[in-house]
Amino acid sequence: MNRDEYMKRLTYRLRRLPREDYDRAVSYYVEYFEEAGPENEAQAIHDLGDPELAADQIIRNIAMENAKEPARDVRRGFSAVWIGILAVFAAPIGIPLALTLGILALTLVFVILLLVFCIFVITVSVAVSSIPCIVIGVWMLFASFADGVATIGIGLIGLGVGYWLIVGSVALGKGVLHLMTRLFGRAAKGKKGE
Repeated sequence: MNRDEYMKRLTYRLRRLPREDYDRAVSYYVEYFEEAGPENEAQAIHDLGDPELAADQIIRNIAMENAKEPARDVRRGFSAVWIGILAVFAAPIGIPLALTLGILALTLVFVILLLVFCIFVITVSVAVSSIPCIVIGVWMLFASFADGVATIGIGLIGLGVGYWLIVGSVALGKGVLHLMTRLFGRAAKGKKGE
């Protein structure tokens, strides 16, 4: 391998570096070969080692340097421009998608609240429907005492079950509302934290 072949392989591996870093690395190797001279070219190639490994080492060193120093303003501005361009292209997809997700979330909340309300209405109807059973049972006491007592008993059982179902549905409603409040509170805090 001669100097030209070495530099060709080295520059090929370094081609993706930023222009400034690329020029600095290539100029170092060019100067190294010039100082060594044509008569010591083989020794210089031997000292420098494999061009691919040397290029990898240069890339790692530059990456370490860039990680230590803060990004330049021009790069930040360039990144901001790219983010802006991506946001513009994503807007036709992102905005409707965000609206759809928001509407689905509100629909889910509405359905859950509606289910809790339906459970409450059913439990109230169980308790309320027991009252006519008790009244009919009192009226039946005069026609058939056993049937009247049985009807009153069924009405009282229905009233007791209805009462406990109402208490349970109220507790369920409070729990669901508390859970939703916590979830929306966390979501609001998460958005403020960003």
